[in-house]
Amino acid sequence: MSHSLRPLLGGLPLAAAIGLAMPAQAADNSVNFGVPSWPGITVKTEIASQLLEPLGYTTQSDNVGLQVIYQGLKSGDLDVFLGGWLPAQEPMLTPMEDSGSVTRIANNVDGAQMTLAVPEYVYEQGVTSFADLDAHRDMFEGEIYGFGAGSAASEILNKAIDNDTWGLGDWQLVDTSTVGMLSAARDAISREEPIVWVGWTPHWMNIEMPMRYLDDSKNLFGKGNGASQVLTLMNADYADAHPNLTAFFENFTFTAEQQSWMIKAFGLDKKGREEVANTWIQDHPKRIQDMLKGVTTTNGKPAWPIVKEALSL
Repeated sequence: MSHSLRPLLGGLPLAAAIGLAMPAQAADNSVNFGVPSWPGITVKTEIASQLLEPLGYTTQSDNVGLQVIYQGLKSGDLDVFLGGWLPAQEPMLTPMEDSGSVTRIANNVDGAQMTLAVPEYVYEQGVTSFADLDAHRDMFEGEIYGFGAGSAASEILNKAIDNDTWGLGDWQLVDTSTVGMLSAARDAISREEPIVWVGWTPHWMNIEMPMRYLDDSKNLFGKGNGASQVLTLMNADYADAHPNLTAFFENFTFTAEQQSWMIKAFGLDKKGREEVANTWIQDHPKRIQDMLKGVTTTNGKPAWPIVKEALSL
């Protein structure tokens, strides 16, 4: 395949850092993806690349940080980003949408959510909502596990502690890292001990760990108890110049369970991104056919017959 995953070299100008000399032109059949080091976005981008290349597109996947991705979308140095998580990234996205430089194409994950989680056996013991936490403070030793200081989740929980929301004023946020938080959760579960942590879907934790999300009528993590969108974002000029690609990405969607499987296979089981993407494609030919409805090759032929033959679906 012609696509690659290149790391960002610190200190370089944006176009140099992502290996591009200028924004993509309308007549160009290249698709330049921004990809942070997140397993789910990495695999989804690989799936898109494997589907688009038989249609005549050349894809490039650049492994860069989130701020650089948004800068690249704004300038046109990057064309597509499959990880616009809202509401967490709202402060970065809104100014670019308001200026007309970046446009949202679709929510590509159905069922995404972030809120507090507990092991299933704790949930069954009666801790089913944020309102139940403080009554069981001793059980949890007054600790909530987070995945990193400065994260949106950390800010939400620290504010709740400061305001004594749900009686959390005398609780402590144990902020480590994603790996540290999930290790603590897995260790507690292995001993059937109580623990409460910041959980989200899609992620492999939903497959590997017996867990339940707590109800929160105050919606501390956002409307719908942390219900989230994972947006496909495009440079606005690029989207206007490439209606065929816009049609493709409007159809390019997954369930949270499907992306959780991708994250587990790539991020936890350490399988290669190309293998994980190809396995998912081979296992979901009907879904691929639906994704390609109304989409053509770069020379105007219907997409599905071409992809079906190229990928032996």
